[in-house]
Amino acid sequence: MQWFSGMNFGLGGMPMLGDFVSRSISAENPTGKKGGGAQASPSDTEFFGLEAHPSRELGKGWKVRPCIFVEAKETVTLAEIEGPGVIQHMWITMDTKHVRDVVLRIYWDGEETPSVEAPVGDFFANGHGLRYPVNSLPINVCPTGGFNSYWPLPFYKSARITMENQGDAVIKGLFYQIDYGLGELPAGLGLFHAQFRLSTTTREVPEHTILDDVKGNGQYVGTHLAWAQFSDGWWGEGEIKFFIDGDGEYPTICGTGTEDYFGGAWCFGDTYSGPYLGYPLWEKEGVKVPKHGLYRWHVMDPIRFREDLRVTIQALGWWPAFKFQPLTDEIASVAYWYQEEPHGAFPELPSRNARLPRISAMPDVNP
Repeated sequence: MQWFSGMNFGLGGMPMLGDFVSRSISAENPTGKKGGGAQASPSDTEFFGLEAHPSRELGKGWKVRPCIFVEAKETVTLAEIEGPGVIQHMWITMDTKHVRDVVLRIYWDGEETPSVEAPVGDFFANGHGLRYPVNSLPINVCPTGGFNSYWPLPFYKSARITMENQGDAVIKGLFYQIDYGLGELPAGLGLFHAQFRLSTTTREVPEHTILDDVKGNGQYVGTHLAWAQFSDGWWGEGEIKFFIDGDGEYPTICGTGTEDYFGGAWCFGDTYSGPYLGYPLWEKEGVKVPKHGLYRWHVMDPIRFREDLRVTIQALGWWPAFKFQPLTDEIASVAYWYQEEPHGAFPELPSRNARLPRISAMPDVNP
């Protein structure tokens, strides 16, 4: 209880004082060191390529280094934190054109392989290389493009957060703020994981794998889907399935339809964004490839597993004669879960070219 109250999770814990200390990492305090913020000097700090720094008359201690540049093909380390502690909030923003190119990775406790690996936009429930508002408890995307995560991210020994720019253009303004607390943690906490996958379903196998090869003790806490629709009509008849602790051909938990899993009904009809689930994107006007964005956070209903977990979703539509139609759609997903380490190997991340969003029309070009 001392750990919980000290971290102030929820409004009810706000009056409770604890032993944790608060720290924050940003471009203005890259190490999170106590008293280490606002140390940059205008005379030796670049600001968006301007010849003269906007704080040249204000001097050190004012707004001097609010962001960093990231070159094409460069990987930068945003945070290296010695634990134990918990990352409580992350805020990140950049130009929209980079959000599918940049890969977010998070490493816990000195592991060589990441526990989080996803394009930055998809991690924050913004798919297709687009940016749109999300108003939920663990993820908020605010105007204009502020990516916020409130997933609690505990670590025992260390945390390392990197960003890889796999695109061809320099990021001329990567802004970030990583807020965390340092203090003792109880044993046996699950550590946070997130994994991106991408596939094009087929008529023969109209199914997308959201997560597989997860071994150990943990609980599944969320799904984000970015769905590109390649067929006319309704696309969301497919069921989500959770294969838990040795399930073979048939799952323990089986949904009843795509819109049902995300809290809607009867083919949606409109977009929405709520605390635990939402359908914030339905791009349909003036496009040839309709795009959908959906999220479902299992905050109140985590799916617990003790040995292993596999998660799939079907891609089914309607044929005119009241038959389900297998679809050939492109589905990108991010699965979110907590588990005891060590975690299993992630599949190879789809290449930058494979992740390029499906365009709706050819751009205007001169012959």
